[in-house]
Amino acid sequence: MRIGAHMSIAGGIFKAIERGNEIDCESIQIFTKSNRQWAAKPLTDDDLNTFKETRKATKIIWPIFSHTSYLINLGTHNPETLQKSIDSMEIEMDRAESLGLEYIVLHPGAATGKEEGETEEDALKRIANNLNILFKKTSKYKSIVCLETMAGQGNNVGYKFEHLKFIIDQIKDKNRIGVCFDTCHVFAAGYDFLNEKSYNKMWDEFDNTIGLENLFVFHLNDSENELGSRVDRHTHIGQGKIGKKAFGFFLNDERFKDYPGILETPKNSKDTANDIMNLKVLRSLISN
Repeated sequence: MRIGAHMSIAGGIFKAIERGNEIDCESIQIFTKSNRQWAAKPLTDDDLNTFKETRKATKIIWPIFSHTSYLINLGTHNPETLQKSIDSMEIEMDRAESLGLEYIVLHPGAATGKEEGETEEDALKRIANNLNILFKKTSKYKSIVCLETMAGQGNNVGYKFEHLKFIIDQIKDKNRIGVCFDTCHVFAAGYDFLNEKSYNKMWDEFDNTIGLENLFVFHLNDSENELGSRVDRHTHIGQGKIGKKAFGFFLNDERFKDYPGILETPKNSKDTANDIMNLKVLRSLISN
């Protein structure tokens, strides 16, 4: 697996590549803009050229992909929030295309309005429909949108493999859609992979439901909470309820040798010490 971490773009989007290179990342994930705001300052020609030049000079880091704003909810029943989400998602897709990013990781969304009779299936249909609209509008773009497996906290959908299958089945341009597998989220959602037997059983279920051909990206995060807790709380590798042994299954699975595995574990705001620590733990689990 091509392991790395989510890197900050503070000081310039190209800085994420430099930071990743400094700690020997083989792949990185970035936010192309503030993840807590709808709007985004346009990328300048200088931003794009510097990013591409830095990437060209740092060929070891591949792929580089983005994570969308946490505000986006393509499944909401609220017209105002939905329109903001669609517009923000288009901005994310524009920026990824301009930067030449391979993937865009997206939290599928949430089923709002349950008090008005809204269901999870309503949200899933809305997500698929809005993605189809966006894909049609950006038909010449190359970045693949990867639906992230979710923990099932609150009203979020995507915590069952069947949810992601439901969305993917309705997407017209199958070349534009995929899945990001988050270890913490899948564990919290109730999928057991703590021993070799349960690990293989879980992948059989994933393959039979979604299809391994639709998997492109991993998030490698330990979980503060127990199996099936439906609580999304990341922690350092080997310091949570998943533990080191299970991460070894992922890292030594030949099927995923060339897949990116990205840390989203707690950061130290001053430096990359925590990323360095977690990368060291992951590398110690790789069999020679």
